[in-house]
Amino acid sequence: MSVLLTGLGEALTVGAGVARVLTLTTARTGEAERTDLVHRLGRAHVLVRLPVDASEPLDPENAAGHQTALAWWSGRLFELPGARPDIAHVRFADDASLAVARAARRHGSKLAFTVTPDPHRTMDERHAGLPPQQTGHAARALRLDLHRVFVADCLVARADLLVAMPGRPGPEELPAYFPQLRDRRVHVQPEGIAPFRPAVGDGATAYGLLARLFGGGGTGGGLDAADRDLPLLLCVGRLHPVKQQEQLVRAWMLAGLHHRTTLLLVGGSPADPTAVEAEVRRRLTELLAADPVARRRAALWPALSNRHVRLLERALAQGRPGSALYVCPSAKEEFGLAVLEAMEAGLPVAAPQRGGASHYLCDGVNGRLLATESAGRLADGLRSLVVTPAPELVAMAKAGAATVRECFAIDAMAASLADAYRDTCRTGRLADRSQDTDREGPLPDVAGSG
Repeated sequence: MSVLLTGLGEALTVGAGVARVLTLTTARTGEAERTDLVHRLGRAHVLVRLPVDASEPLDPENAAGHQTALAWWSGRLFELPGARPDIAHVRFADDASLAVARAARRHGSKLAFTVTPDPHRTMDERHAGLPPQQTGHAARALRLDLHRVFVADCLVARADLLVAMPGRPGPEELPAYFPQLRDRRVHVQPEGIAPFRPAVGDGATAYGLLARLFGGGGTGGGLDAADRDLPLLLCVGRLHPVKQQEQLVRAWMLAGLHHRTTLLLVGGSPADPTAVEAEVRRRLTELLAADPVARRRAALWPALSNRHVRLLERALAQGRPGSALYVCPSAKEEFGLAVLEAMEAGLPVAAPQRGGASHYLCDGVNGRLLATESAGRLADGLRSLVVTPAPELVAMAKAGAATVRECFAIDAMAASLADAYRDTCRTGRLADRSQDTDREGPLPDVAGSG
């Protein structure tokens, strides 16, 4: 997401005519003391990190306790000369977004919100059939999901502009969870990626990454050089249960693919992992340790910079056409920017049937769609992917690169959003039936936990 927002901010200010972009994020305890809180990312694009008194990164479980502080910091920022935005765009249904929405309202800024079927859809699936007396973890999860539903509904009510990502069934799914949207106009906007720009030294960097990958002797930090000619499955993403790296490894082993392919997982903080990241890595290590062949043919790398990921993907695509494949095993992806980057690099890709990838992947044409809801079904999909003839994989990769080039450029995304921002700032909230039918009365500020 940081890569998207960096590229989007640059595209908005350079090519789409937006005067200034402030990108807000947070700095947890220690980070605020060690690093500057303001960074200039471009001529008119500034990153501002709002300090929070938290040792862990903010997530839906702990953000409620910091909503008041974030609203205060956002408000202080918007009071600075030239810093009050005409429109604030929040992307997640969480308390941090609600804090920025509060500050925007107080300072007369319009609000845009990227609305998705979650958390409503997740709650519907997670708690279906649970008995009312269920307690413990399930009860805590239910309270959190109910709170996030409330936050999402508040943001929809407050937003002057609603943005949705296309998908199958796409925005048509939203009114099932947000009945209030039947009277609202939604700006459907696919996301995009910044083009890769070659630089001096790229060749040496790519060579170093490949040397690291195939010089590990099967230690977990790298693969045995003797396995260099085997097909490689690559997966890049934050270490989190929803990304399902553990399910990918289980499926890879269940399908017997550890006897005929190698696997590289990239993700997780290299120096300061969260508790969730540490637990996912521990489970992956234990799973691989049970099979000497799997342990030798799987490598677990901490997160790389976006540039290094894209260099590695290019090196694999160019050096082993059809032999290196990108796999996204997530339970769902709202859009799948990492999938788009792998497609743009020239790798054949496979992504979940559920979520945004099904909007731009046509199974067997420019990629493959996988059932990721169980290790067994994912194993079947991986097995089918690996036995696909190399010429078909190469053709899919070429079609995938063309899809990204023609449909998902960051400049097109920026231009479309800038037009929607201007219309909203000029005319206010738009509704399909009338200008006023969807206006809500004042909402109470939300603080504390759900």
